[in-house]
Amino acid sequence: MKEILSYLPQLAVGWTAYLIATASPGPAILAIIGTSISQGRKAGLSLALGVLTGSYIWAMLTSSGLSALIRTYGQAIIVLKIAGGCYLLWLAWHALRSAMRNGAAYESRQQALPRLSPRRQYMKGLGIHLTNPKAIFSWMMLTSLGMPPGAPAGTMAVFIAGCMVLGLTTFIGFALVFSLTPVHRAYLRSRRMIEGLMAGFFAFAGFKLLTARI
Repeated sequence: MKEILSYLPQLAVGWTAYLIATASPGPAILAIIGTSISQGRKAGLSLALGVLTGSYIWAMLTSSGLSALIRTYGQAIIVLKIAGGCYLLWLAWHALRSAMRNGAAYESRQQALPRLSPRRQYMKGLGIHLTNPKAIFSWMMLTSLGMPPGAPAGTMAVFIAGCMVLGLTTFIGFALVFSLTPVHRAYLRSRRMIEGLMAGFFAFAGFKLLTARI
């Protein structure tokens, strides 16, 4: 343990980069915010845990040598890129349809729609993160920042554990804050503008992912 402590300065650099990347607006954060303010705390927390699980899966795969597999089997990342881009466009379409409804139509639609179970919200969050190939390259960058050359094997476990604590705090924090009643009321007042912006962001992210060279 004392040997790992000597690598804390570089680990801290990697943790800082992870925190900035996690808290920055992106498909996962916007989905957590939108779900929390429109469907409540339980739904937002379930989706946030799904996102965190997706991040943990990419972390484990990266630490297990995924980068080498990507270089060997580049076609797999192309399939994932297409799946992720289409999924983001699907989210954009649903957000746009919701933004086009007026207040009465929105309330009627919300009452008619079955609420997603916590399990389905969890799977939605997991899908958002697992279909984003950018997450793979983010973790490749993070491990290069946070893992000093020649560090013992346990250092990677410490680094990933620290990232997961930061991710849990960030994702759960967003879900809790945006599920508060005053925030929900403010959302209802500005719902069409917010969902329109979300639709535009998801569409931009989807097209960018589909056309990006990876």
